[in-house]
Amino acid sequence: MTLSRRAWLVPATLVFVFAVTGPGYAQTVTGTASAADGDSLVIGSQQVRLFGIDAPELSQTCISNNLTWKCGDVARSTLAELIAGRIVYCQGRGVDQHARLLAVCTAGKVELNDTMVAYGWAVAYREFSDKYVPAELRAKSSGLGIWSSQFQNPSDYRQSQRPAQVIAPVEQRARPLQRRTDLRPEAGCVIKGNRNRRGEWIYHLPGMPYYDRTKPEEIFCTEAQAQTAGYRRAVVRN
Repeated sequence: MTLSRRAWLVPATLVFVFAVTGPGYAQTVTGTASAADGDSLVIGSQQVRLFGIDAPELSQTCISNNLTWKCGDVARSTLAELIAGRIVYCQGRGVDQHARLLAVCTAGKVELNDTMVAYGWAVAYREFSDKYVPAELRAKSSGLGIWSSQFQNPSDYRQSQRPAQVIAPVEQRARPLQRRTDLRPEAGCVIKGNRNRRGEWIYHLPGMPYYDRTKPEEIFCTEAQAQTAGYRRAVVRN
């Protein structure tokens, strides 16, 4: 498929309402979609974040031959062209801190996550998955998309746009939470929060590889609660 560099975003109309088949990691969404940016879709009222990839932010620019260009805009246009006139199917892998469904999505026979990375308009989001690293390496070696320019990793760019945090004096910082081993999941609240030996705060969902053996120090009903408490989602390696 040949994609023009200046494809425009075309609004789409929902044809199927999304269906919830279980927790966030089992939810599916199907319908026509619009591209919010290079790694996010909107299907009806549902916002979807493409799992395992990270595209330039809309406000982000790249530099090629000393010229600045809006690589974030082009990434969104590319995703818009991939989904134009097609039914999009998204299989949930969880929910992020913005309540967006994390999902692997296809338009026709095209997997959007892999294609955006393979075309060079997104990078593999290694913090969450290694699945798209091979596609990234191929795009990089071929100088495709943003790899034809100088650019800042999208996650680094987002960090650079955040206000500097003021670190509280030591005496004002929260005391470490006492480790507990007596907690048990209850109906509707089954997300396990755990601090590992490296001091990382991680939460585990039912069905994840280490869920059954994890002894929770906190129990949460939703991923949003866990993330608000300072935990991050456990990485599932593919």
